[in-house]
Amino acid sequence: MRVELCGVRGSTPAPGIDFAGFGGHTSCVALGHGDAPPSLLLDAGTGIRAATALLDGGPFRGTLLLTHLHWDHMQGLPFFASADSESSEVELLVPAQADGGDAAQLLARAMSPPFFPARPEDLRGSWRFAAIEPGEHRIGGFTVVAAEIPHKGGRTFGYRISDRGATLTYMPDHCPTALGPGADGLGEYHEAALALAAGSDLLVHDAQLLLSELATDAPMGHSCGEYAVELARRAGCRAVLLFHHRPDRVDSALAALETRFTGSPPVAVARQGSTISL
Repeated sequence: MRVELCGVRGSTPAPGIDFAGFGGHTSCVALGHGDAPPSLLLDAGTGIRAATALLDGGPFRGTLLLTHLHWDHMQGLPFFASADSESSEVELLVPAQADGGDAAQLLARAMSPPFFPARPEDLRGSWRFAAIEPGEHRIGGFTVVAAEIPHKGGRTFGYRISDRGATLTYMPDHCPTALGPGADGLGEYHEAALALAAGSDLLVHDAQLLLSELATDAPMGHSCGEYAVELARRAGCRAVLLFHHRPDRVDSALAALETRFTGSPPVAVARQGSTISL
């Protein structure tokens, strides 16, 4: 499995020289089989624009899998040139809603006039909009397990994606304190999160907050790096990637964060443009 980090920021893009090192685009991770072009994209934040270069400018033929429908996970969708193409073949999946809402109509709440000049159905190429339910699915040669995890403001899924023996767990927005403080005050290590992460080669996890910010800012729906690392330890993950960086967290602060965690499992801070082979 090839993992390419197209966008690693959370909440809003972060332009400017102080953010250039780790990157300012919002959430998008591209997955591919070996040397093949990416066929599964996780989230469609502004980082999805970079996926066109990964496809050498050609059309995207695969699946866009959204964790939830907040702006920073879908705003890049109409700017993904390889998908907005006459030759594209795209399946876009969103978490199934409690009210059974149609996927295209859900997207259109944010992507239609007067908020945006085009609607989902205006995208060129062949598009299929659908909902994904919790459970195991086969998507583009990947085995994907979806589970609901706590995050403020709409149903949110985490995903466990496997390919040829390699496994990635993706939980970019996760608020474990919504279930209580837990024994260590970082939030509950609940069944869904532990099951998604169990034995993963790489856990890509929400680390928007510093420990010192948890008490005041966690109610907005995020977790801290210490929680991500302890979840990985409890679940037996082989490595951790801290993700969904706070939009005002400058490069020097992210570099300092990376030095705080030593021992096992190894911990890195997600950097836009990086490629990881699992």
